[in-house]
Amino acid sequence: TGGVGETSAEIRACVCEGLEWMGLDLDKATNERLTAGQEGRITKDGSRLEAWVIPTDEELLIARDTARLVLGIEARY
Repeated sequence: TGGVGETSAEIRACVCEGLEWMGLDLDKATNERLTAGQEGRITKDGSRLEAWVIPTDEELLIARDTARLVLGIEARY
């Protein structure tokens, strides 16, 4: 979910809502506790489907993509 998902427990909860049928069991306390810059799993132990908060640096990725375009370097994803 990018930066907004990294910083908003509410957005993460909304994204995970309705995925219980797939085996996602959200740990609400852990979800609320993780804030910007922190990485961690936000699903309960034993959840068949895992959800994670992973910090991102969107500005760095945009800068790299811009440099590649300007320099004519093919992106390797």
